[in-house]
Amino acid sequence: YQRRVRDSLPTIKNMIKLSRCGSVVRLTFNNPDKLNALSAEMGDELAANVAQLRAESDQVRAVVLTGAGRAFSAGGSKAFLRARQQTTSAEVNANEMLAFYNRFLSVRTLPMPIIAAINGHAVGAGLCLAAACDIRVAAQSAKMGVNFTRLGLSPGMAATHFLPSLLGAQQANKLLLTGELISATEAERIGLVASVHESGEACVDAAMSIADQIASASPHAVRQTLATLRTSSNAGLTAALRREADAQAHCYPTEDFAKGMDAMEAGKAPKF
Repeated sequence: YQRRVRDSLPTIKNMIKLSRCGSVVRLTFNNPDKLNALSAEMGDELAANVAQLRAESDQVRAVVLTGAGRAFSAGGSKAFLRARQQTTSAEVNANEMLAFYNRFLSVRTLPMPIIAAINGHAVGAGLCLAAACDIRVAAQSAKMGVNFTRLGLSPGMAATHFLPSLLGAQQANKLLLTGELISATEAERIGLVASVHESGEACVDAAMSIADQIASASPHAVRQTLATLRTSSNAGLTAALRREADAQAHCYPTEDFAKGMDAMEAGKAPKF
């Protein structure tokens, strides 16, 4: 993205980078060494940035969400998942999962549109978060999938809520039940992303261009339109998140989840 971008004051741990270009804000997952894996700490930083943007929302007309390095996000961090495995109380784990979801889904409390620039792989909770955004564009190299069942885990982060509405039941069920990874071209074909671009940089450029178009429209009309659109997509969201959190909590102590995690860390396919 060639125009000059002004960085804000750094966040506490710099796991989220906030930059501005006029009335467009870019939020970047900034832990490339871990493929921008989602952790509670990263979620806290994202939620803090969201709160800041809400406080100054009259100055912001669109937000682009992307990742540093070669991934958008590889999903939940291994350390977070292992901690859930070691927690014996299903109630505690369900509450932990709800809090985890809400940290990241706080982006949906912003009154302006959010565009996900899927600059690289978006897997598991990483793709779920992209699905929660209002518009998605992707780099040609990006692989996408909700691989929860390949880990011995049921889906979370509103996967079972947003994907059926985006893709229809048939395509969503296929992704959610198989845990398969798909190409950016296939993601565009089934309507998961609006467009595919040659590189991660070109993908971010495209997202910023869409954000500029939105920013040039009537801000009042855009926000009223977005609020109307989200009225439909928010219906049933709270119940879906509670169901997902409970389902995941009951998967964590199982042998299947242990096998899935061990296989992932060994770089092998699990055998359930």
